[in-house]
Amino acid sequence: MTLKISEQQAQTQIAEIVSRETMDRFVEIVAALRLWSKRFNLVSPASRSEIWSRHILDSVQLFTLAPNTAKHWLDLGSGAGFPGMVLAIMLLERPEAQMVLVEANGKKSAFLQHCARITGAPVSVLQQRIENTALVAQDVITARAVTDLSGLLELSRPFVGKDTVLLFPKGKNVEDELTQAHKQWDIKVEVLPSMTDEYAKILKIKEIHRV
Repeated sequence: MTLKISEQQAQTQIAEIVSRETMDRFVEIVAALRLWSKRFNLVSPASRSEIWSRHILDSVQLFTLAPNTAKHWLDLGSGAGFPGMVLAIMLLERPEAQMVLVEANGKKSAFLQHCARITGAPVSVLQQRIENTALVAQDVITARAVTDLSGLLELSRPFVGKDTVLLFPKGKNVEDELTQAHKQWDIKVEVLPSMTDEYAKILKIKEIHRV
């Protein structure tokens, strides 16, 4: 059986990591997500009772894996804001940092814009396909539940510079994804444990090159 943490445990862990002000902003976006989900399918119905553990904490844990000097952040396929909006809220305490969220779905983009307004997070929301996005190299790139690792590397490549760090949460099929990716990509990767699921992992990747 997979061991997962409860909502209360997740909130306790998050409160130990972030400031009270940041926690208050998380409460705001959780309330907004519950409200908007009555009309729009922003996250899967099965995960709506586990927002803190499956979405908020799962996003928060990425923050400390990035360089503390990182200012330019990019989240691909942001959906309802996980991990991008959560990380953007945490960036409020890092002067001059900025998050860009790329999300093609109109309803999800509208929700992200709403979250940006109510939290004051340093974030820009681009309602467009990832392939149509034109940005310079970023310091940190994140993506969650968008596509497999090989696909993520292809989507990320235009935004990767010499010192870019890519942070991708992955599930129990991570080893299969790594095996397939290594056939096409030469990557420097660390496979790190997740705080939310014993079978989940976080891939911290640098120096991606086509084989």
